[in-house]
Amino acid sequence: MTSKELSDKIVTILDSKKGIDIEVLDVSQKTTLADYFIVVSGNSTTQIKALADEVEYVLKKEDDLYPDHIEGRSGDRWILIDYKDVVVNVFHPEERANYNIEKLWETKKPE
Repeated sequence: MTSKELSDKIVTILDSKKGIDIEVLDVSQKTTLADYFIVVSGNSTTQIKALADEVEYVLKKEDDLYPDHIEGRSGDRWILIDYKDVVVNVFHPEERANYNIEKLWETKKPE
């Protein structure tokens, strides 16, 4: 699966769980950390955890893909799931506004 296909699949998963304001940032020309950052918000810590859990569950079940690293499970206001070429950031709206990853990377959505 290409990084674009993986990012598209993750967006579909997040959308199915009612993720809010899903953004895909193509950072492939700006960093070697990843090709895409996906940024999504949840209305509550419960929804944030559910969004992160669903991404992890579906990718394990359907594609035998496991994250390289997960951060933020203890606080549940920002959970980062690292699939190497695609990094998923699940935020509480206040944390998302505070970190403003979209502005930091200043990218356009992939076509």
